[in-house]
Amino acid sequence: MLKEALEKKLDYDELSNCMRCGFCQPACPTFRETGYEAASPRGRIALMKAVADGVMEPDKDFVDQMNLCLGCRACEPVCPAGVPYGQLIEQTREAIEEAQEHPWWVKAVRRLAFFHLFPHQKRMYQLGGLLRFYQRSGVQKAVRKLGVLSILPKQMREMEAIIPEASSKGIVDYFGGTVIPAVGERKYRVGMFHGCIMDVLFNETNRNTVRLLSEAGCEVIIAPDQVCCGALHAHSGEREQARHLARKNVAAFHKADVDFIVSNAGGCGAMLLEYDHLLAKDALWQEKAQWFASRVKDISEVLTRLVEPKEWQSLSQRITYQSSCHLRNGMKVTKEPVSLLQAIPGATYVQLREGDRCCGSAGIYNLVQPEMAGSLLDEKMGHVAATQADILVTSNPGCLLQMKAGIHQAGLEGKMEAVHIVDLLARVQQEEKPLSPLE
Repeated sequence: MLKEALEKKLDYDELSNCMRCGFCQPACPTFRETGYEAASPRGRIALMKAVADGVMEPDKDFVDQMNLCLGCRACEPVCPAGVPYGQLIEQTREAIEEAQEHPWWVKAVRRLAFFHLFPHQKRMYQLGGLLRFYQRSGVQKAVRKLGVLSILPKQMREMEAIIPEASSKGIVDYFGGTVIPAVGERKYRVGMFHGCIMDVLFNETNRNTVRLLSEAGCEVIIAPDQVCCGALHAHSGEREQARHLARKNVAAFHKADVDFIVSNAGGCGAMLLEYDHLLAKDALWQEKAQWFASRVKDISEVLTRLVEPKEWQSLSQRITYQSSCHLRNGMKVTKEPVSLLQAIPGATYVQLREGDRCCGSAGIYNLVQPEMAGSLLDEKMGHVAATQADILVTSNPGCLLQMKAGIHQAGLEGKMEAVHIVDLLARVQQEEKPLSPLE
């Protein structure tokens, strides 16, 4: 059954485009960690093709190798044939998910998360309210003191230790409307993609995003009908649900008629940017999906065009930067975040060795593949410590949590902080101007 599902889902032409040159191997974190051909992009593509050609049966080892992939797509920029590996691994995981029979409790968790939680923003806010109560009521302190958390796996305990304070309200509630006017002359009308998790766990970052855009001359539209981007669904084999969410977002922002659709999360942005591919076979949505994808920008791209760093406050600290894999390899945004950080007056920018290599977060990878994720994080924190930076900047919520966990594990708390680039830029803004919604 898996063989038939793979034959149906995989793009055979793209499989055949792999020249087996091996340029992808030095860029692949799992190949570098294991040294196994099957744990490299070239090896995985060879396995996919062997199944599609009928020369091997997909077994447990095949599934394990596909699941071991981080999906960081570091192989794509170095591939001379331009093979879209990220799309191939998602097609393979969709086929695996269609054919695989999970234990009942795994099915229940996946059903709850992918269909009844992430797609429904109001439920995400309700979950944020429960988490906020746990964090602020004293229950968290009691749970920790009593050692209740010891029943959880190590990776879950570490995540509980660094998770930020949750919010039960989104940025629309905070600003009191869905249209935030530009400060001064309007240069662009932009749609703000707030994300499902971002608006609950990183609500302050979303508020700072709106503020930075408005003060840079953008009228900011927070499309009220937007939903989860679907990245976690696509990466986990739930591509049909990802398409369902993509149609909702395309409709929401098309109605808003914006110049750009701005994301502050590399993982979400890369997914939004590929809605045209995701809906390429949907005749009703193909044209609108192309309109949508052509307007997706990371906030660093917009701010680089509009802001004047001379107006920023001085910051006498050492700064280093860990790139988001999907921002770098999916959205192809590399120079803009660094350019903004280097422009902060008084700050010393220190390049992080292998700052373009995955930190091991990769969505929920650090939870389902803790051994590999932990190995990558240990090596990463060695490079981070060598920078002697005061601030470790990232541009994606998953990377930010992973970096906070790394700082916690390395005993660097009090010496170094992990910060989203938007929050750091908001910190150096000269003056916070009051914002009032138009609608």
